Amino acid sequence: MKSSQSEKLNRKGSFFIRSTIWNLVGQAVPLIVAIFAIPLLIRHLGTSRFGILTLGWALIGYISLFDFGIGRALTQVVAKIKGSEQAWKIPSFFWASIYFLFGFGLIAAIGSILACPFIVNSVLRIPQELRSESLSAFYLLAISLPIVIITAGLRGFLEALQRFDLVNKMRIPMGVMIFLGPLMILPFTRNLSYLIGILVVVRTIGFIAHVIICFREMPSLLNHIKFARSNISYLFRFGTWMTISNILGPLMTYLDRFLIGALLSVAFVAYYATPYEVVTKLLIIPSSLACVLFPAFATSFSGGDEKRIRMLFNQGLKYLFIIMFPIVLTLVLFAKEALTLWLNSDFASQGTHVMQLLAFGIMINSLAQVPFVLLQGIGRPDITAKLHMIEFPLYLILFWILVSNYGIDGAAVAWVVRVLIDLFLLILRTRVLFPINRLMLMLSAAIFGASAVLAMGSMIDNPFHRGLYLLFILSVFIFLSWKLIMTAEDKKYIAQRILRATS
Repeated sequence: MKSSQSEKLNRKGSFFIRSTIWNLVGQAVPLIVAIFAIPLLIRHLGTSRFGILTLGWALIGYISLFDFGIGRALTQVVAKIKGSEQAWKIPSFFWASIYFLFGFGLIAAIGSILACPFIVNSVLRIPQELRSESLSAFYLLAISLPIVIITAGLRGFLEALQRFDLVNKMRIPMGVMIFLGPLMILPFTRNLSYLIGILVVVRTIGFIAHVIICFREMPSLLNHIKFARSNISYLFRFGTWMTISNILGPLMTYLDRFLIGALLSVAFVAYYATPYEVVTKLLIIPSSLACVLFPAFATSFSGGDEKRIRMLFNQGLKYLFIIMFPIVLTLVLFAKEALTLWLNSDFASQGTHVMQLLAFGIMINSLAQVPFVLLQGIGRPDITAKLHMIEFPLYLILFWILVSNYGIDGAAVAWVVRVLIDLFLLILRTRVLFPINRLMLMLSAAIFGASAVLAMGSMIDNPFHRGLYLLFILSVFIFLSWKLIMTAEDKKYIAQRILRATS
């Protein structure tokens, strides 16, 4: 009996590892391409044009925030009922969400088209000679809204089916072409409307691929195109709170570059967004895990398995900290050298402090992904939404003050303060639902210790001394992690993996 349970747990653990790796690869490959593509784009486009292109990347990548939470609601409900006696309802929920997403996308597209002239001419400080082509580019982005939004829903459906392999087989070429597409047409034109247009074409092809895969995975979708009004009501109720989080969350994460463009200039957007794009790509690690945890939390909660929920929650926080801290420490210590080598000394002088601050913030934001997906996975998106409603106005005020007085360094500080407050509010609320002993104390100690180590390292001028400091801290960190953080089961699992890899 114990052997059977052990094999079952091993299979589950193996599935989570494979799924997380698929998600990690799906996001890491475009990042690798971006590392080589971005310097070429900056060199040939200039800071102003490149700053506008980064706005296009942000909008193309995060337009799904306009899905009103329906995509995430579909993932939650399908994960909860698949394999049960109510699995026959899945096609009805699927079509209800698709119709909703199309309607919302159409409304968002019309609204965005009407707002484009005001954004280009009055909100963003775009040079006069670039306004005409920038306006055309923003129109293209607006027209693509329905396609991108529906694609997000289709991806959520596949994630509910736990087909993370298929999701990432489509994500990889789409992500790569987001960076290679503009490079491919640079020999012919630098016009922003064409650069943004190629992004829209890539997303359209991705949409078609998602449609084909969804129907292939569940052919019954084509046999039951109708849906019940009760399904729409459920998705809408769930999605209403999800909508607030899906809008305010990404806004607080990506609004900064738009505000910098409005308060300073689009040239400063490039100086801020470039290290930002690099550092925030580290979020592929927690997001890869979060995508797997979300349906797992939903399934476990529907089955009343609170023990498994607490286990997944603790493991997620623990391993994210163990993975993220060494990466963030290395980035903080060698931010200046990395930016100089990758781009040039001008970007290094402007963006070093930004990169160091944001790297620390990313570690904090990574940990927040676990309680965030737990609350939404168990059907409580109202909690995350209310927290974001509290944070958003405070963040805007803080951001405005710090950017006005300290420029892009102030923008980075405001973002770090926001994600730190967000993490502790999420943990506090999660503990009310699932009491976890000593979690808050241990998390506070870990973050305080990490911030002290990072601050001391950033003050070391000599690169060689910084290298010695890195080796010393990593040695101490590995020792403390093995002794204090990892359980006996963790150590046994790692030892088995090492033996299997070396045998």
